[in-house]
Amino acid sequence: IPDLKGKFDGMAMRVPTPTVSIVDFVCTVNAQVTTEQVKEAFTTAANGPLKGILQVCNEPLVSMDFKGNPASSIIDMDSTMAMGNMVKCVTWYDNEWGYSNRVADLLNFMASRKLVVTA
Repeated sequence: IPDLKGKFDGMAMRVPTPTVSIVDFVCTVNAQVTTEQVKEAFTTAANGPLKGILQVCNEPLVSMDFKGNPASSIIDMDSTMAMGNMVKCVTWYDNEWGYSNRVADLLNFMASRKLVVTA
């Protein structure tokens, strides 16, 4: 996405499980923020417009605890931090099941708009 070039950095790594992965995400935001403000924003999004797609986790879980989770991203709140205008978060996802759920969401959306012909 060209507008985001140079504005954030991060990495995804496969953990030693068949399906669950983790992203370590770092970005620069436009204003000074606190860790609590960042956590509140994630929680608001997870309970509002991104419900079912984004989740927050306040427990010290490990990779296999997220196997079969339908969310595309589960924010590890204990690993979320902010300093000035820099934000770091760690997010888990079941790259097989979460993806499958988003494909199903897309097909349902397309069918609701009559963009897909069903047999």
